[in-house]
Amino acid sequence: MADFLSSLRAEWLPGRVQARRDLLAGIVVALALIPEAIGFSIIAGVDPRVGLYASVTIAMVIALLGGRPAMISAATAAVAVVVTPLVRDHGLSYLFAATVLMGLFQIIAGLIRLDLLMQFVSRSVITGFVNALAILIFMAQLPQFTGVTWETYAMVGGGLAIIYLFPRLTKAVPSPLVAILVLAGLSIWLGLPVRTVADMGHLPEGLPSFALPSVPLTLETLQIILPYSLTMAAVGLLESMLTAQIVDDMTDSEGDRRRECMGQGGANIVAALFGGMGGCAMIGQTVINVSSGGRSRLSTFTAGAFLLFLLAVLGPWVGRIPMPALVAVMVMVSIGTFSWNSIPNLRRHPPTSSIVMLVTVFVVVATRDLSKGVLAGVLLSGIFFAAKVRRMFAVERSEADGHAVYRVTGQLFFASVDRFAAAFRGEEPARRVTIDVSAAHFWDISAVGALDRIVARLRGNGTEVEVIGYNRASADLIDRFALHDRTGVETGAIPH
Repeated sequence: MADFLSSLRAEWLPGRVQARRDLLAGIVVALALIPEAIGFSIIAGVDPRVGLYASVTIAMVIALLGGRPAMISAATAAVAVVVTPLVRDHGLSYLFAATVLMGLFQIIAGLIRLDLLMQFVSRSVITGFVNALAILIFMAQLPQFTGVTWETYAMVGGGLAIIYLFPRLTKAVPSPLVAILVLAGLSIWLGLPVRTVADMGHLPEGLPSFALPSVPLTLETLQIILPYSLTMAAVGLLESMLTAQIVDDMTDSEGDRRRECMGQGGANIVAALFGGMGGCAMIGQTVINVSSGGRSRLSTFTAGAFLLFLLAVLGPWVGRIPMPALVAVMVMVSIGTFSWNSIPNLRRHPPTSSIVMLVTVFVVVATRDLSKGVLAGVLLSGIFFAAKVRRMFAVERSEADGHAVYRVTGQLFFASVDRFAAAFRGEEPARRVTIDVSAAHFWDISAVGALDRIVARLRGNGTEVEVIGYNRASADLIDRFALHDRTGVETGAIPH
């Protein structure tokens, strides 16, 4: 109990100095969430309030239930792209129902420990994911530079100057917040001809209200929403787990992946019940939060709570915030997110690692789909790993007085069985053959089948065959699946 209370205190009451940093970081994030949420609502084909309410509820609930302090979750493009056909063909109520089911799937994923699949995502894939996301964040700002006045370019430049130079004066206040306030003040005072947040879409008035999705509880409804819910859940968890890994690296700490999975599910269910769309972790806003000093759950909760305050109380003033100020912040995020060391590392790292990273970046940027890029990177990593292990396999043959000894070294699995079989072809037949596998390991039924075929062929030619040196795990596999031999390990007849 004492440990729990100590952990709770560290996550919510980190001390006066850190609490101030968390509060200020949350305010910066709240301002940066507004244009993003509106833009994602437009992508999904819904009213801006659906994305904004989702960002409010998801951020506040994930602060309570999530497993990674300081990570920001809200409405995201990854989920918005998935639900566009559902909204178009069936309407908003089916989106809410699909989001509830999405949350249930994510809770189940946490219960059955699907978060452990992150162990199979290599560092090269994570680096590619980060770089691709940085590129996409920057590309998303480009429309704000088309058909605009020179004042827009000047404000973006000025905003970047404040962001990077103000910390030399003091770090007590996050420089992105200073940039937004200064540029907003100048824009309103001088009446500059620049785009504002209100130009992105109508800001909602009042608070979100609780309501169950108005859809018929039938099998037909389930058939409609099930494919969307599964996809939303998978994409949301994938992006959240990768973002959590990035926050771990940035803060030199470790979150609870399982709790994060279930927390994401709970947050999405609450979002749907309060008129919001689904969402997940946001790497851009998370980087803003951590870079601004956010470290505890307080910063995440503040982001959602302050966004709600802005919408409910200061809506007209929020609408007057100039977009160039927010563009400057997001450009800073893209620069800070990109792994610049990965460029010189292309020559220093193994070629296979560099290829995996570049393929991940290319697929994500080309498809605008983070899940496809990560999947491509993981598959390519697996292929390269299997090929590397395959090359580490060897069979050496020695013969004396009609007795041939084959010493097998390395890992026997589906990718190396062809080399294993080839070592026994084209050799002069011997009266007696010993296959020594004491330096080898059998991993799958492909390896067992290869050994089976070799033993059967040699015995068919009248050769006496003995296999020695099984380790315990290999012996268990052979005893279960081999057709021609038992290992004899359990009786002690064969050394291991």
